[in-house]
Amino acid sequence: MPAPSSTATPDSVLLRQDADGMATLMLNRPQARNALSLDLMERLITALDAIAADASVRVVVIAGAGPAFSAGHDLREVRGTTDEAFYKKLFATCSTLMLKVTHLPKPVIARVHGAAFAAGCQLVASCDLAVASEAATFATPGVNIGLFCSTPMVAVSRKIGRKPMMEMLLLGEAIDAAEAQRLGLVNRCVPADRLDETVAGFARKIASKSALTLRIGKEAFYRQADMSLEDAYAYCSEVMTRNMMAEDAAEGIDAFLEKRPPLWRDR
Repeated sequence: MPAPSSTATPDSVLLRQDADGMATLMLNRPQARNALSLDLMERLITALDAIAADASVRVVVIAGAGPAFSAGHDLREVRGTTDEAFYKKLFATCSTLMLKVTHLPKPVIARVHGAAFAAGCQLVASCDLAVASEAATFATPGVNIGLFCSTPMVAVSRKIGRKPMMEMLLLGEAIDAAEAQRLGLVNRCVPADRLDETVAGFARKIASKSALTLRIGKEAFYRQADMSLEDAYAYCSEVMTRNMMAEDAAEGIDAFLEKRPPLWRDR
């Protein structure tokens, strides 16, 4: 196995480490429970832009250093000013970040080992897959401090039903990882000592697929989700036709029929 490569210094608020087609982005503000400061969000956006153009990366993992995944927005930063322009920039940047995750042409996995609150919960919901430790907790608790989690609910409400979403929003109470899995917010809830193994297993399987096929499929999934049933079928029929014309589709079908592993060319 090739040695992992890193593109950040240990004192950076965001660390990136690449290995075997997987780029891990580590939120690195452990003393602040990885609160999403404006600086951290901007660095995440820059990192995702770089990854989008990096053909060596086939799957992304977002994780957090220290005891939490992310506690949400940095409340000390928020209360450090009363400038409306700053607030607008902060929340616009957060929305841009979440959309970058959704529109990234590569699958993104959230590795959740502790609290994922408010915008941290939003980040988990924005990822394509999420694996959580049994000790992880999830909440949209803004109502408790007079700041309703309006932007977090955009992503989270697209993963779980309206009644449980309103319960989370109106009560502001945390749910455990098992409940998050039951509601559809996370894919797996595993013991802490199996978290890395499970995330790596997902990543390896994804990295073994055609990058072109994954890019086509991820984009189509999110686009069709907002369409009517009729429009979704019409759009996805066009996507399937375009996909069938790709070299990887021909190679994949031939490999299946010939009972051999496919050799992807990502085109």
